[in-house]
Amino acid sequence: MKKILIANRGEIAIRVMKTAQKMGIKTVAVYSEADRGAPHVRFANEAVLLGPAPSSESYLVMEKVIQAAKDTGADAIHPGYGFLSENAKFAQLVEDAGIVFIGPKPHAIQVMGNKLAAKEAVRDYNIPMVPGIEEAITDVALAEKVALEIGFPILIKASAGGGGKGMRIVENIQELPEQMERAISEAKAAFGDGSVFIEKYVGSPRHIEIQILADTHGNIVHLFERECSVQRRHQKVVEEAPSVVLTPEIRKTMGEAAIKVAKACDYVGAGTVEFLLDENKKFYFLEMNTRLQVEHPVTELISGIDLVEQQIKVARGEKLAFTQEDLSITGHALEVRVYAEDPLENFTPSIGKLSVYKLPTGEGIRVDNGFEEGMEVPIYYDPMLSKLITYGKNREEAIQLMIKAIDHYKVEGIATTLPFGKFVCEHEAFRSGNFDTHFVKNYYSPDQLKKQYTEERKIAALVGLQLYLKNQKTVKAPLKISSNWDKRNK
Repeated sequence: MKKILIANRGEIAIRVMKTAQKMGIKTVAVYSEADRGAPHVRFANEAVLLGPAPSSESYLVMEKVIQAAKDTGADAIHPGYGFLSENAKFAQLVEDAGIVFIGPKPHAIQVMGNKLAAKEAVRDYNIPMVPGIEEAITDVALAEKVALEIGFPILIKASAGGGGKGMRIVENIQELPEQMERAISEAKAAFGDGSVFIEKYVGSPRHIEIQILADTHGNIVHLFERECSVQRRHQKVVEEAPSVVLTPEIRKTMGEAAIKVAKACDYVGAGTVEFLLDENKKFYFLEMNTRLQVEHPVTELISGIDLVEQQIKVARGEKLAFTQEDLSITGHALEVRVYAEDPLENFTPSIGKLSVYKLPTGEGIRVDNGFEEGMEVPIYYDPMLSKLITYGKNREEAIQLMIKAIDHYKVEGIATTLPFGKFVCEHEAFRSGNFDTHFVKNYYSPDQLKKQYTEERKIAALVGLQLYLKNQKTVKAPLKISSNWDKRNK
């Protein structure tokens, strides 16, 4: 494998390119007209224009991506995450073109891409699942019948996708028809498939996911868990590894369950199995993500394993060079997703020019970044600017380092989620480890963040006043100035 095309943009494209180049592999970037001057385009050895700014006319056009690989002589395509990364048709077209797809086989993507099909695939492996209906429905009357059987509250979920799209929590029978209609409409708009399913809503859940790696020789390992419970609109914002609540016994059991899920679909490469953990520390299978996760850096830091490197090696047909017994957790890692969103305005997108954009640096600080000062943040794509990751010998150290890193991350011209990240890190519920997926609902509001701003400004003003008064009291000696009088008296 001498050349890889990265079918993505921004920070993840650069992240993949760095490992590829470290391995002596040349890289090809693809870009839209909106990304013509983007850092990932310059970072690659070659770059190919796909088309206009909308992703539907550029990054999502499978034929254009594959043709770009052919034109540049790329041996393989790495999809990153998002865009075409979990598209079974794309994986198949890449294979049919004689190009290596750096990811699982199309069958695994297809099975795990549908939540109901995924549950069916793992049923024989005795993996715990949340009670609910085992088929996709669009009929409100049937939904009401099922809901009454399993009991409220219930969760309506889109069968064909994730990311919080087509998801509704329903507290009672009166709400069900309207919420069902909304979920179906949203699922149809997001995934082209309006089918949904219903399951029991788990109270006070924590979102725990297990990273797995599998080669083509039948070897599968897990690289421990990631805690992803701090979310807004069902999307992760802060992640960490390891989780503060898992015992070694639960970690082992969840890891073994994740490996069984991988076996259920003949998985190859890097993947993530997601679970819900309830207040009694019972876990339930949610879904499998058949790609590299946004939050993969925290796993890399605690395990010492470069996941992109492993993806490439597996795609080359190599065996995993380590066993489960070789793996262990060292230290603690924390990630804050830096979105171009305004946390004071319900996380609405913030579009504009990065008039100031300076990244924090230092030991234990990692920034997977896709932007630079002076760039415009385009409206066409996911609003993530970067991922800010810190690593310490323990959780407290990682959190303190994150607060420091956020303070030294300078952004002007747009709003970002950095202040929200700091709010989380300073909140007692997070610091104590006593939180769940309701963290934002229970503890966060724009007023809370404004209050934090006001207190910080007050402290800064008092410190400034104290320094001024101290300075005023200091006796100052005049500067020694040479003069003719000095010279005459020597």
